[in-house]
Amino acid sequence: MAASRALAALADHAKKDVSFVPVKDARTERWHATVRGREFELLLTGTKFFDTRAEKGGGGAVDLASHLFGTDFRGAVAYLRQKGL
Repeated sequence: MAASRALAALADHAKKDVSFVPVKDARTERWHATVRGREFELLLTGTKFFDTRAEKGGGGAVDLASHLFGTDFRGAVAYLRQKGL
């Protein structure tokens, strides 16, 4: 699943930065998101994400949910199921 799809479902608010110009991979998009009052600036490429502020990243919807909600694998899977993903 594309990280942008997972982010849109999980975040309270998510918006793609249309002014962003990728440097390495033309598929990379920058997104700004709010989850439970926390703000994130994420670079998304396919299934992978990188949080520019925390300087952490990963791959897959479970990793993204875990990062956004600060939870373990089981908690992340629960959030994804709750959102129908």
